[in-house]
Amino acid sequence: MTQKDITFVADFLTEHFNEAPELYNRKGKYFNVERVGQYLKDEDDDLVSPPNTEGNQWFNFLKDSTHLKESPLLFPYYPEKSLHFVKRQMEGVIDQCLQKPADVIGKSVHQAVCMSLYKVSQSEDSTPQLFKLPFLWNDKTSNLHYILFTMLENSISKIHILRRHTDTSRSVSNGILAVEFGNFLNNSINESSDSRCYSCLDAHFYDDETVTVVLKESVQQEGKERVLAQLPLS
Repeated sequence: MTQKDITFVADFLTEHFNEAPELYNRKGKYFNVERVGQYLKDEDDDLVSPPNTEGNQWFNFLKDSTHLKESPLLFPYYPEKSLHFVKRQMEGVIDQCLQKPADVIGKSVHQAVCMSLYKVSQSEDSTPQLFKLPFLWNDKTSNLHYILFTMLENSISKIHILRRHTDTSRSVSNGILAVEFGNFLNNSINESSDSRCYSCLDAHFYDDETVTVVLKESVQQEGKERVLAQLPLS
């Protein structure tokens, strides 16, 4: 250790561990503890050196406010307790607040429809990921829910659009359909059908009537073309 290190330690002990006669009646606590460390102790005992709140603008503001002084919306302050104690108190309040909505929402959710998208062999050790980038959109004007997704394996050039009415008792035409990109960007009918084949990298709704897709040229070569396309739902 250098002399500077020793000086730092000596200064620390001098400042924080002076004898404190007023604490003699508290079992095992005859010295002032380090003022930061006391807040981090995971115990319910009161702080040995609680902070001085005199002149605190927030406390003065609350004390002078008739409406806020006893407001149930303000989390109570425990100046004598550590942060661990306050954290446990806050977690308990948050859990209590979330429990009722969770019960209500959970009881209101039910299955509206079931669709079989694909089947996998039960003998496979691990099920492959065949369902990709689901994106949800709610058309509030028409009261319709949309889900965009792609299926891997044999349908990488398609995106699927699932449409459901927000009123589960009502149905809509073309509840689910697929849009295949393939070679739709070919400049002429003379181009080979395999020359410009595209697959979907990503798809999101732009607005209630338009879908934005990012397409990638499927050929195995450097410099694959990327295309940003906007497609009308109609």
